[in-house]
Amino acid sequence: MNESEKTYNLEKRTSDFAKNVVLFCRGIKQNPVTNPLINQLVRAGTSIGANYMEANGASSRKDFKNKIHICKKEVQETRYWLKILQDSMPEKETQIEELWKEAQEFSMIFGKIVGTMNDKDSKIKLAR
Repeated sequence: MNESEKTYNLEKRTSDFAKNVVLFCRGIKQNPVTNPLINQLVRAGTSIGANYMEANGASSRKDFKNKIHICKKEVQETRYWLKILQDSMPEKETQIEELWKEAQEFSMIFGKIVGTMNDKDSKIKLAR
């Protein structure tokens, strides 16, 4: 996906990412070694979007911030499993690299959201 085609709608991006993780994992030959890796990657990679959807329906600012923080943690875990698979499956490097890039962007986006919220919370406390 080139920069001009990239959407900034995080609901769509996280949903597309989850779909791409699932499709990627379906293409991995299953065996006793890859099965747990596939399971972990699917769980973490699909959890990002699920938690983002929960954040959008949050009942409070604190709840929203917590769900976004969970999104960031799930992205970190997804990156970990992608790295393990990349090291053990060099033939899948191109596909893994694409997923890694999107996960890295999510990490920066969710990190920025949490950081901005922390800054605003600090300013609110100082104003009191």
